[in-house]
Amino acid sequence: MRPGVRRGVRRRLLVGTAYVLTWVVLTVVCAGALFLHSSRETTLASHDAVLRPDLSGHVVLLTGPVLPDVRVPTDSRFGVEITLGKTDAASTADLVDRYALIASQPEGPQARVQEVLADLAIESVVRGGALALLPIVLWLLVGPRRRHALVDRPRSRRRTVALLALVALVGVVALQPWEDDEDTLDREEGWESLARFLGPDVPIPTELQRVEVRGDVTTSQTRRLVESAVGTYRNGETFYREAAEAAADLDLRRPEDGESLVLLVSDRHDNIGMDRVARAVGDAAGAQAVFDAGDDTSTGSTWEAFSLDSLDAAFDDGPYADVKWAVTGNHDHGTFVGRYLADHGWTVLDGDVVDGPAGVRLLGVGDPRSSGLGSWRDESGLTFDEVADRIADAACAAEADGERIGTVLVHDANMGDETLARGCADLVLGGHLHVQGGPTEVTGANGAVGYSYTTGTTGGAAYAIAVGAAVRRPAGISLVTYRDGRPVGVQAVTLGTTGDFTVDPYVVLAPTGPSEE
Repeated sequence: MRPGVRRGVRRRLLVGTAYVLTWVVLTVVCAGALFLHSSRETTLASHDAVLRPDLSGHVVLLTGPVLPDVRVPTDSRFGVEITLGKTDAASTADLVDRYALIASQPEGPQARVQEVLADLAIESVVRGGALALLPIVLWLLVGPRRRHALVDRPRSRRRTVALLALVALVGVVALQPWEDDEDTLDREEGWESLARFLGPDVPIPTELQRVEVRGDVTTSQTRRLVESAVGTYRNGETFYREAAEAAADLDLRRPEDGESLVLLVSDRHDNIGMDRVARAVGDAAGAQAVFDAGDDTSTGSTWEAFSLDSLDAAFDDGPYADVKWAVTGNHDHGTFVGRYLADHGWTVLDGDVVDGPAGVRLLGVGDPRSSGLGSWRDESGLTFDEVADRIADAACAAEADGERIGTVLVHDANMGDETLARGCADLVLGGHLHVQGGPTEVTGANGAVGYSYTTGTTGGAAYAIAVGAAVRRPAGISLVTYRDGRPVGVQAVTLGTTGDFTVDPYVVLAPTGPSEE
């Protein structure tokens, strides 16, 4: 290559590199400015909320005019301001108790905040990159000749300076830096530690030592509520932490070579405290996937996203990261729960046969008694029995195609009775009854043997909601073992209201297909 050509190539590379570096620098500047001036509406801690990133180095929770604001350091330069809005709590006392229970299991809200901030950061980078291209494109469109003309000619130079001055003036007028912010109560109040706010008579858990609050005479009347919340926090955090620690030492049957284990949860009913316990049971047994049989909420409302955030955070890593299946229950009203779980990486079953864990052919559908759910492929108004018949039809069609259904996952195991009666599935799993039942052996009309099994309420729910500093009734978790795509055993684990575990014996399953008669 001739020297002149080499110099030309080198020059073009240098110019191209300069443009790229300029674009990167402008993108970082624009993205940073956009990120720090962005906000996002979401649902957090049972509230509508607005999140705004900043450089305060704190997570600041603005609770409104009655309760004190709260903040905690992030141990970094970045922070976030969270403004809480509408909620459905029946009273201030109920709301404060709910705060305490959510705070004692913070993984879900933390994951949600991180998710929102990550989305804002990505959006800011994309928009910043687009904005950063504008001056570069303008520079290239003007071209070197016109740029030299603008600089060399006095009249053009004056016009250019006047144009830049006008742009700067418009920017200054828009920002109005001379405007002083009005004095507000928010600016006048100072932050103080939670221990100082409550006084020396209230012991503060170690985890709350760094929490600061801000309040005036109005919020001083809420000290008794905050004291109660601290007690609720302490009790809830202690009960579920100790249960999770004890679960690690349980004598559970672990899968043998060639076997795979699935953790089964159901009827959590907003009890986020049990999520860490269920995860600990699964880890202790060597589970590699998770089934959720529904009723994660009490009403399916958006304010209950905190429960779904907690569930997702509990099984968002390790062996469970990409192997999570769920159906919606009769209390998961509407489409919110299923859509939210699907958006967070869960496979929400809707009547199609899918590949489950370890080669299991899996079939399931949401409970039709839930408002807005239970439709079959967009067909609305089906009854419980009609959906049960559709499940049996789908399972038997798969059987006819040589793909026997290893497991039917539904909220109420009775929905799989027809499937077992026809002999078209190995195992039906469900919840709904809040007590463990089975496994019950069923011989189908074609001679095939299958089983029906109901797991207990993982949330320890007595009624439709189970949020509490401890379980209200025995909390059930089940472990289902598979080999070669077929269920071969099940084991139930129960956490009592006093914090003691009961481990049931491992029950062997021996399903057979029609060809094995």
